[in-house]
Amino acid sequence: MLLSIPNEEFKARQADFFNKLLEKKCDAAVIFAATDIFYLTGFHFIATERPIGLLVDPNDKWHLIVPRLEHEHAEEYAVMDHVHSYPEYPGTKHPMKYVKEVLQFYGFEGKTIGYDSISYGSPMGYRGPTIDTLIEADFVSLYGIIEEMRFVKSPNEIELIKESCRWGNLAHRLLQKYTKSGISEIEITGKASQEATLTMIETLGSDYKPHGQTASATFRGQVGSESAFPHAVTQNVIMSKGDTLVTGAAAAVFGYDSELERTMFVEEVSKEQEKYFNYMYNAQEVALNAIKSGATYASVEEQVQAYYKQEGITELTKHHTGHNIGLLIHEAPFFDLGDDTIIEPGMVVTVEPGIYVKGVGGFRHSDTVLVTENGIEMLTYYPRDLESLIC
Repeated sequence: MLLSIPNEEFKARQADFFNKLLEKKCDAAVIFAATDIFYLTGFHFIATERPIGLLVDPNDKWHLIVPRLEHEHAEEYAVMDHVHSYPEYPGTKHPMKYVKEVLQFYGFEGKTIGYDSISYGSPMGYRGPTIDTLIEADFVSLYGIIEEMRFVKSPNEIELIKESCRWGNLAHRLLQKYTKSGISEIEITGKASQEATLTMIETLGSDYKPHGQTASATFRGQVGSESAFPHAVTQNVIMSKGDTLVTGAAAAVFGYDSELERTMFVEEVSKEQEKYFNYMYNAQEVALNAIKSGATYASVEEQVQAYYKQEGITELTKHHTGHNIGLLIHEAPFFDLGDDTIIEPGMVVTVEPGIYVKGVGGFRHSDTVLVTENGIEMLTYYPRDLESLIC
């Protein structure tokens, strides 16, 4: 059973990235994005005010510069040639002065350097100089290059996402089992998520590393009329008979996630709820049938929008139909009228058109889907029909 990305794949990613650097006529690179550092090196860390950077030198040697508290951690887990560290942030000597010294020592000066961000960014109080003020060099933006490398998933990535789907499915099954009127959404979520996680770690054993959230299933505040807010937040709502529910379940496996969402009902469903449920269900069917290798992401959204218009429900919709998923819960490209990216085999996407009716609730399923040469493979497999989703 595959539970992690092998080191050989990280090495292959690094070689691919270096070739892309050369195509951009860059000699070296500086990368600050935590997700991209993990994708290229396997080093998963907690990003804080202390800057962490990935440096690729002109000789294709790979360096991490980290705070001292991460030095041994990086040496243990990163697929890396060299690890450098600085004492602390802000310190009596700013961390970027240490970065400058590494850049100078390894021959970055006078070269063309690609970067993902001109400076380390953090919402936790970091302040510091931009990298183009550290040394004399030409700087070229690499914005989007690593993200595009992540568009098409490798066979190993797909296996990890499939494993995520299995445990998200269990968590959701338990969420539905424990959902009853008179009980708080937080109590139901906690009970289902804990039970699913304990089963998961017992089954997978010590080789399982989440690098994210373990098995969980939640309502995230999408209970009753609050479910009409697509991104509601937990309100500690008590379930009532007839409530519309929108759920979410997933489990990170070595950083890779899936998405399973269902529209459910507490104990009974009205004719009005059934009507909107059917609109949503049919919209998802339109989207699933539209996803084909060689089509554009925009073309999928166009067909969903055409269905909304045909049924006269466009005003009940609030968002596009889905997006890629992998190391991030939301990744580009997007099923959106403004995204003309070509769909390719190996892309993993979410399909989640939604209908939102004030005072009644929200109606949204989300499934994780693999694009294949001949169509799609549904990776999530929880029941989608109305009768199966009455708690």
